[in-house]
Amino acid sequence: MTTADPTQATGSAVFRRRRRRLGESLWLAVLAAAAITSILITVGIVYVLFSEAVPFFGEVDFSEFATNTLWSPLGQEFGVLPLIVTSIYVAAIATIVAVPLGVGSAIYLSEYASEPFRKVIKPILELLAGIPTVVLGFFALYSVTPALKDVGALSQFQTFSILVGGLVVGILITPTISSLSEDALRAVPNSMRDGAYGLGATRREVSVKVVFPAALSGVMASIVLGISRAVGETMIVVLAVGGLAQLTADPREPSKTITAEIVSIAGGEAARGSIQYQSIFAIGLVLFIVTLLINVAAAIIVKRYRVEYQ
Repeated sequence: MTTADPTQATGSAVFRRRRRRLGESLWLAVLAAAAITSILITVGIVYVLFSEAVPFFGEVDFSEFATNTLWSPLGQEFGVLPLIVTSIYVAAIATIVAVPLGVGSAIYLSEYASEPFRKVIKPILELLAGIPTVVLGFFALYSVTPALKDVGALSQFQTFSILVGGLVVGILITPTISSLSEDALRAVPNSMRDGAYGLGATRREVSVKVVFPAALSGVMASIVLGISRAVGETMIVVLAVGGLAQLTADPREPSKTITAEIVSIAGGEAARGSIQYQSIFAIGLVLFIVTLLINVAAAIIVKRYRVEYQ
């Protein structure tokens, strides 16, 4: 009968611990590198925007840029107000469409649908989020616009409108709101549901008065994320909203968003270094600031309504 060498066993254990620590150190280094790379990319984007926008504001007065209602780079008119208002208008219509559909479907899937039904429907909803936006743009142009003309919401001579763009962008962000909201609702502990049922509450009361308030932070985060995506959407608004930058309160009229104008100038013949070329970065900086404000608002809302469960 042979006995194991205690020295050899101890050395093997030490070797395994060292190898484990080395693996953890390498993994930590990879994660740190990923975080630092993300920060550097963000800093690089901000630097490029500012470095190109500063010369633009050296030639164009900022007050004129912020208050002028006419945007025509070829005519040396750089009033960003119509672009901002149209971008917010489209996002507002999209929010009106997407929030009831997204939150309603999330409540149904979380609280009412059977598990087999949920396993089928939720992947379908998430698949909708993966449809290329250019496809949804053509859907807006060739399906939604004719349908609105048939019911009289648009005149027979209108091809582009803020209304159509907002409706289809709403369809685009509905799966995002629905999926994230449903995850937040299902994260609520079942003990809260059981307690409410034990007190005699109906399923509707449990869903609306117990589960939904408890998941409000996650639901609000999904809504703000959807709004942020709506503001930054490009292809749908390029194909559906139109190419005329005008300040209008009528959603049936065509107009132009910030992202559509960036695509228009970038795809044109603006010479690098020209004021028309630099205007891309100026309005891109505006879009960046708007998106940043939305994300800050989301962080504040989530922190305000966050509920932690033990």
